[in-house]
Amino acid sequence: MTKPAPLSVRLPRQLHRKVAAVAEAMDRPKSWIVERAVEQYVALQEWQVADIDRALKEADAGDFATDREVAATFRKLRRAGTLAAKRAAKSR
Repeated sequence: MTKPAPLSVRLPRQLHRKVAAVAEAMDRPKSWIVERAVEQYVALQEWQVADIDRALKEADAGDFATDREVAATFRKLRRAGTLAAKRAAKSR
């Protein structure tokens, strides 16, 4: 395990109270809660940045979906939406 590096963060009072409440409920230090939250946020941002970068490279290379592929995707999504709406209506 690497040695932790200190980081000072200013939080709005309401958020600080929420972090403190979660830490108390989990019997963990506030720093542990904040570390986990930052890990999750950074992981999500890394994924999004990488996905956007990949998509931009595809676009720069001219790798776009054909009109037929786009139309097929929309048909599939419409069918899925229609089925979901029917299921929701039946469950009421």
